[in-house]
Amino acid sequence: MEENKEIKKILVIEDEHFIGELYTRALNNAGYQVKVIADGVEALSEAQKDYYDIILLDLMIPNLTGIEVLNILRDTTKTPHLKAKIIITTNLEQREDVKAEIEKKADGYIIKAELTPMELVEFLNKIKL
Repeated sequence: MEENKEIKKILVIEDEHFIGELYTRALNNAGYQVKVIADGVEALSEAQKDYYDIILLDLMIPNLTGIEVLNILRDTTKTPHLKAKIIITTNLEQREDVKAEIEKKADGYIIKAELTPMELVEFLNKIKL
């Protein structure tokens, strides 16, 4: 249980300000350190620093889509040493083939409308880092 004493760092890539605030409040209360970025290009740059344990990645973000960010983060020639778990967060219905392709590259996939902030915390608490 030693690892649970270390504060987990989460990058929330989310352009919906209200959702970012909800997640930040719930995650901070659960002992996580949180940074929210709304822009895809800025978020990619931050994620590539490899500082975070978990990245919550919305698919619909400005300037670079979540799928583009995911592809770059998973491309070892562009992001060689990423240790973070990447969890896709979306409210978009995806075709099954598109969703399957995304899920292959991500470590989790959640529908935002189906999870309360507390359920998100419970989900993240179960992730093995």
